[in-house]
Amino acid sequence: MIENLKVVVVMPAYNAAQTLQATIDEIPRDVVDELLLVDDGSRDETAVLSSDLGIVTFRHDGNYGYGRNQKTCYREALKRGADIVVMLHPDYQYTPRLVRAMASMISSGQYDVVLASRILGVGALQGGMPLYKYIANRGLTFVQNLLHGHKLSEYHTGYRAFSRQVLESLPLLANSDDFVFDNQMIAQAMYAGFRIGEISCPTKYFPEASSINFRRSCIYGFGVLWTALRYRLQKWGLARFDFLSLEPATKGVTSPTGAYYEQVAKPPSR
Repeated sequence: MIENLKVVVVMPAYNAAQTLQATIDEIPRDVVDELLLVDDGSRDETAVLSSDLGIVTFRHDGNYGYGRNQKTCYREALKRGADIVVMLHPDYQYTPRLVRAMASMISSGQYDVVLASRILGVGALQGGMPLYKYIANRGLTFVQNLLHGHKLSEYHTGYRAFSRQVLESLPLLANSDDFVFDNQMIAQAMYAGFRIGEISCPTKYFPEASSINFRRSCIYGFGVLWTALRYRLQKWGLARFDFLSLEPATKGVTSPTGAYYEQVAKPPSR
C-alpha cells in the first residue's frame, strides 16, 4: 500500500489466457492491494484462469470492445474503493514492474495521470514494434501535440495510471467502446486541466501479444485525428462535443445497469 492509498490494477482482457500468468507474476504485489480483470467475451479460458488465480474477475456476455471493457474496469475499481487505478494489458506486452513507479507518481501529488511511453528512449523498435506502427505513432503524436497544445512522447500506450478524482470527473461513458477510447480519455483529461506525466516503458511484441490489424489501425488513426480536431474546435469555442462536457450530470463512469456483465465466482479452496 502507498501512503494509505488503495492501489488497484485493472486488466481489460480478450483472449489473454496464454499471457495472463506471466503478467501477474511480475506485478509488484507489495504495492498493489487488488487485481481486477474484465473479460470481454473471450473465446479462450481467460475468465476461468483469472478466477482460478484469485483475481477479481468480471465477464461480459459478449465482445463489446476495448473501450467498453475499460468502462467496466474503472466502474468496478471505484466501487471497490480504489484511490489509484493502474490499467495494464494482460498480454505481457508492457512490463508490469512499472506499476510501483506509476502509482508512486500519482501518490506523490505531482500527477493525476501517468502514461507509460514506449517511445521515450529507444526501446520501441528494439522491442519489435512494426515499423509502420512506429511511424504512424510518431506522426499521429506530432499532430495531436499541435492540436492539443501539449507535448507528449506518445498518446497510444495502453499502460496508464489514474487518480480516483480523474475517473470520477471525466465523462467516460460518452467515449467510444472501441480503441479510440484511450485517446478520448487523454483529451478529456487535458481539457479538464489534469496533470499528465510520462515514464519510459520497454515493450515486447510477440505472437501471443494482442495487436490490431492494419485495417483497424487505419480506422483508429482517423478516430484519433477526429478526437484531436474536436478538442481544438471546442477550445476555440467553435463547437461543443458531448465527450468534452464536464457538466456534473456527465461526470464519472457510473452506469445505470451492469446487465451486460457479471462477476465470475472464485473457485472454492482445495
